[in-house]
Amino acid sequence: MSRTRRNFNAKFKSDLVLELLKGEKDLNTLASENSIQPNLLRNWKKEFLDKASVVFDDSREDNLKDKLAAERKEKASYARKVGQLTMQVDWLKKKSEEMLGPDYESKFTPKPFDD
Repeated sequence: MSRTRRNFNAKFKSDLVLELLKGEKDLNTLASENSIQPNLLRNWKKEFLDKASVVFDDSREDNLKDKLAAERKEKASYARKVGQLTMQVDWLKKKSEEMLGPDYESKFTPKPFDD
């Protein structure tokens, strides 16, 4: 019999770790009340404490701003490319119609394969 893997969201994890850090209940009690392994809760606590300094990191905001600016630049680049390609398609349609007539598309419709 195989067990299905359970996924826990960040809020659930942080709530349990904070409750553990308050010291009102010990690790084994919290783990058993929430039907999880004590080692899992221990790992969450370690990860929580290791990453706690990120909350007070001033460069985090700068990194987010830089990332946002890069994403905006990339989005603008894609918008320019879409505009350019749209103009090319429109120009090709116009020239095809001029050279081959208004029903030019029907001349290029793929025909079904015969088996």
